[in-house]
Amino acid sequence: MKLSVVFVIVAFATIVYAAPQSGYSTKFDSIDLEAIIANDRLVDSYVACLLERGKCTAEGEELKKNMKDAVETCCSKCSDKQKKGTRIAFSHLEKNKPEKLSELRAKFDPTGEYEKECRKKLTA
Repeated sequence: MKLSVVFVIVAFATIVYAAPQSGYSTKFDSIDLEAIIANDRLVDSYVACLLERGKCTAEGEELKKNMKDAVETCCSKCSDKQKKGTRIAFSHLEKNKPEKLSELRAKFDPTGEYEKECRKKLTA
């Protein structure tokens, strides 16, 4: 699996699942990740939001706000549910949207410095 997918997944997981008090916001806990990844339009919208090429929903803004930190810390503030969501989204994007992964990698980890460590932590 390519780690750039992890970045998107971390982002989705950040808004989708509950987080501990010291973690990411729990404001969007009720979002259905499976429904999002099953809808190409929604996935594309979230990616466009992250890449600052499109409008962001409230959920997208939360995602964008936490994305850099989540990538740089390999989701250290994620709950177990968020990490599970990260793996689900990662798998989906790797199989179905590899071009979007490349774009996200270029923005959030252009040198690949976080990829190796995050891959170990999030795909184990």
